[in-house]
Amino acid sequence: MISFNLYCDKGHEFEGWFSNSDAFEKQRKKKLVECPMCSSRKIEKGLSAPNITTGEARDLAKSEKVQQMKKMFAVMRDQVRENCDYVGDKFAEEARKIHYGEAEERGIYGSTSIQEAEELIEEGVEINPIPWMEEPTEQ
Repeated sequence: MISFNLYCDKGHEFEGWFSNSDAFEKQRKKKLVECPMCSSRKIEKGLSAPNITTGEARDLAKSEKVQQMKKMFAVMRDQVRENCDYVGDKFAEEARKIHYGEAEERGIYGSTSIQEAEELIEEGVEINPIPWMEEPTEQ
């Protein structure tokens, strides 16, 4: 994973994690990267200083960052579960119904393919891909 300093056309700065630079560019061109503050999809990479650490310090920093990200994703997951309707693999179908006024306007979440997500965006249906982390199961 690689971290980039990103900014939107409105000047908001935020951090994004991608498998590599090409992955960022592909997602940006498909309008899958958006500003968490204003939802703008006009995103550019800012200057990023290299993060060079070795051994134990690197492992500790990585572990702390991973734990912090897991906590943030868990909070986001819980907020989505509390405030939106789960529609499972019918996400694209239900998002279109809401967009075209055929279903009640409300927040929904579920799953869809990248191709379906791209088609929704091309149609003007507002969607936001989010990372999803399941709660750990009891052993």
